[in-house]
Amino acid sequence: MLKALLTQWGIPMVHIQPSQGDPLPRSASRFSGIALLGSDHSIHDPIRWIYEERRLVQDALSQDVPVLGHCFGAQMLACVAGASVRRLPRPDIGWRMLTPTPYAHGLWGTCQAVPSFNWHHETFDMPAGAERILIGQHCQNKGFRLGPHLALQCHLEITPDILTAWCQHGAPELACHHSPSVQPASQILSDAPVWLPALHGLARRVYGNWTAHLPESPMASRHHMPHRLDTVLMRSGAHFGEQERTRHVPWSRTPQPR
Repeated sequence: MLKALLTQWGIPMVHIQPSQGDPLPRSASRFSGIALLGSDHSIHDPIRWIYEERRLVQDALSQDVPVLGHCFGAQMLACVAGASVRRLPRPDIGWRMLTPTPYAHGLWGTCQAVPSFNWHHETFDMPAGAERILIGQHCQNKGFRLGPHLALQCHLEITPDILTAWCQHGAPELACHHSPSVQPASQILSDAPVWLPALHGLARRVYGNWTAHLPESPMASRHHMPHRLDTVLMRSGAHFGEQERTRHVPWSRTPQPR
């Protein structure tokens, strides 16, 4: 969904998959924005590309290059901004209505509750100077704004194909959890037609708001790209294209879903 909207808006992009061996740039200066998506890994895992991604986000923040973070990406943004990231008592998986705060500054329009999809095991504290924009029942800190930077501990970018891939990939995990905070795959998939239209409408609004901070973007109008970092076939990541959904990630250690 994110890639489709950026293409529709005429914003060029570069797609980098560091877990697949793609080299990460050492500086954020050549980009107008950086979008970080999901991973099964923790930001604390001792893996080289995670260190390199953290260094890139540090550089982006030092140069005021807008960063958008989903899930793992939101945790990375929070960590680089000085907040702690830690394990939740129970995972938060499934469709949720989240509560917006007054600090959302029109991100959600007039919504009194915000639809979302969630699949994560970790959470973050609020960085100094950040404004909490979303609150969840099973995880309090679901999003924040920090200047031009936006962190979402949820997913707006999913599609039906992505959901199917995640539920297939995460079937063993879903089967072993029996908790109010974890929905079964059957419910996730059966409820998708009800949730996705509202989610995609929200995504258009939120991504449009974030891209308005990009220099020379058509939403505001340096035409570089929002730079995407992700891993493939992650339960808490975004996957574009059938080839990407069917690739397997060579883990450097046993992955833990985030």
